[in-house]
Amino acid sequence: MQNKYLALAVVILCVLCIPLIGMQLSTEVNWTALDFVTAAVLLFGTGMLSLKLYSKSRSSKYFLVLLILVILAFILVWVKMAVGIFDSPISGS
Repeated sequence: MQNKYLALAVVILCVLCIPLIGMQLSTEVNWTALDFVTAAVLLFGTGMLSLKLYSKSRSSKYFLVLLILVILAFILVWVKMAVGIFDSPISGS
């Protein structure tokens, strides 16, 4: 079980390296420390929820439906915070 958490952390760190490298190569990528922390929390929360759903689900169809809902919720929050599709306090600038 501990290997799953370690694998999740490694995948998240690899994903977060993409904007870090982008910041070194271009001035168009401009993330602050808060952006990295927020992304890490969102990714880790989504991963942990997915692992929990996998361990609790009794059938693969049930897990797949719940996983799709979790991923859609993650994408909605990510897009909301990054682009600000809807007007709210957590919208990006």
